[in-house]
Amino acid sequence: MERNQGGKYCVRIQVYYPRHAWTLAVYFLAGSFDRAMKKLEESLDFLQKNEEKLWFWGVDRAEDMGFSAEFLKEAGLKLDQRNEFPRKSTSISIAPEKEVPAFVLGPVRRGLAELVEAPRTALAGD
Repeated sequence: MERNQGGKYCVRIQVYYPRHAWTLAVYFLAGSFDRAMKKLEESLDFLQKNEEKLWFWGVDRAEDMGFSAEFLKEAGLKLDQRNEFPRKSTSISIAPEKEVPAFVLGPVRRGLAELVEAPRTALAGD
């Protein structure tokens, strides 16, 4: 999670699906930290429940990436075309097709808050 020049929170998610051994990178923007966390929970749920559809349209039928992008757009997500993922990130593992337990997101929330706050603290000292 990082703040862009417009002050919005940009949350990048890189999902590894072991069943088909493929990775999907997506992102979304949110106006507040709390909204970003709520959207993160919704996004993780969406990405878990739709693994087969995403794989089919994103990998098996890669020539039709337009459909995959539209499918993600309905969930408020966009394909992340950037090659590098930030070194400072928070990572979690969730069993396939299981609900995201709320207690799992507690440490993620704290970790992301620290990542987002760190640059602001540095600027305040200037």
